[in-house]
Amino acid sequence: MSPKQSSFASKSVAGLAISAIKGMAMRAAAYEDVASLTWGLPSFQTPAHIRNAVSVALAQDPDAGKYTLPDGLPILREAIAETHAAQTGVKVCPDRNVVVTAGNMQGIKVLLDTLLESGDEVVVTDPCFASHLTQICLCGGKPVFWPLNEASGWSVNTSHLETLITPQTRAIVLVTPSNPTGTLFGRDDLVRVAQVAKENGLLVILDDPYSQFCFDDENAHFNLASREAYADHLAYLFTFSKCHAMSGWRLGYAIVPEALKRQILKVHDATLICAPRPSQLAGLAALNGDQSHLSGFREILRKRRELICERLDRVPHVFSYVRPQGAYYVFPRIEARHSDSESFAIELLKEARVCVTPGSAFGPSGESHVRMAFCVENDVINKAFDRIEAFFGRDS
Repeated sequence: MSPKQSSFASKSVAGLAISAIKGMAMRAAAYEDVASLTWGLPSFQTPAHIRNAVSVALAQDPDAGKYTLPDGLPILREAIAETHAAQTGVKVCPDRNVVVTAGNMQGIKVLLDTLLESGDEVVVTDPCFASHLTQICLCGGKPVFWPLNEASGWSVNTSHLETLITPQTRAIVLVTPSNPTGTLFGRDDLVRVAQVAKENGLLVILDDPYSQFCFDDENAHFNLASREAYADHLAYLFTFSKCHAMSGWRLGYAIVPEALKRQILKVHDATLICAPRPSQLAGLAALNGDQSHLSGFREILRKRRELICERLDRVPHVFSYVRPQGAYYVFPRIEARHSDSESFAIELLKEARVCVTPGSAFGPSGESHVRMAFCVENDVINKAFDRIEAFFGRDS
């Protein structure tokens, strides 16, 4: 049997690697007792009122296990539109602007499938979320890296952005607070990105998993979707995975221009028909029910950020870092002797049983860094750093 027959994979797929985040998690599964800081999987349980609402629906609603319309349950889309208006001050139409997705990963992939022709370009921050790079390439696109400034807290330079725009550019992808750096991009910078997009006929794709997790100032997050003047050049995607501890439910939503929704639904329907109905019922309970868990999650993560920063401060000969403002990641620079971030991460796993994600997965500027997720229990953070200290020794 020929190699082609044995794999059946296209060249475009065969030429890609699985996300380093998942790759390291899969490597770690081969070892016992690993202290893992690699996966952004919150340790929290889905809140009881969400789980209970779905249990009741499954027991009492004969339609609870059936398809919904491709863009989602009407009652959920109405709740999404109400939530969006309350959070941004911008009214959107449940029928014309809202698409319920199976999480932001699926939502962004469908959006990119809708937008991109082979060879089209998408501007991403550098570093950026690793899976966005894979998604762009799978759609035949090319990621164009917009370097962040580590020396000034991984900030953006909007004047540099304009130099990256070409006739092939179709979109700009933003995550704020950032994955992997934890940076919170400022209002003026985000508005300038929207202006550049509007001037050049581009779409800003705003991926929002972490806006509820801002630690120094809970009101510091600026949602670009609150500027109605840019609505025709913005796709806002929210996921229930992080702030509602619903990562396994696979649910999110997109707020998009009306004409774009009509096109997205063609790809969305052909991809999965609709987001799972039980998950949509969970999302309805999350939006309409008790929100007190949000402040509770945020406070726990704030304390975990303090813990991981304290532990990093004890190993300056191994890592230096920029203090994260939000999300639940820190992106330290490797100060210990190393050849590259991937080999460093693999050695740390094999020799110290600590799992981190190599920074090279997040773009060229990520090399010589690693991503650490502090959404895990305190005991895991402490175990990881006890082992790092034992492996590298204490700073002399």
